[in-house]
Amino acid sequence: MRRIVAATLAVVGVFGASAAKADYVPMVKGNDTGGIISYNLVGHADIKAIAADHCARYGKVVKLLGVQTQYGGYISFACRWVPYGADERPLRVRY
Repeated sequence: MRRIVAATLAVVGVFGASAAKADYVPMVKGNDTGGIISYNLVGHADIKAIAADHCARYGKVVKLLGVQTQYGGYISFACRWVPYGADERPLRVRY
């Protein structure tokens, strides 16, 4: 019985120590085809550089698509293949 109680307390302690943060919003959410950026970053960061860095991870270039200028809105972008005739791959941005 003591072993079961000790095991239960150990499991609860592990999961209790790593509580989820519901208020965390990632700066960029997306994949190799594109993504979204929180509109709250508009006055604080270079949105085009953030999107370009995200797409450069996949060897693609960015194309901004749309903006929702309301509370909780986002900026959407697409990652496109490098155009024909381009000599170099996209560069990563340091910020």
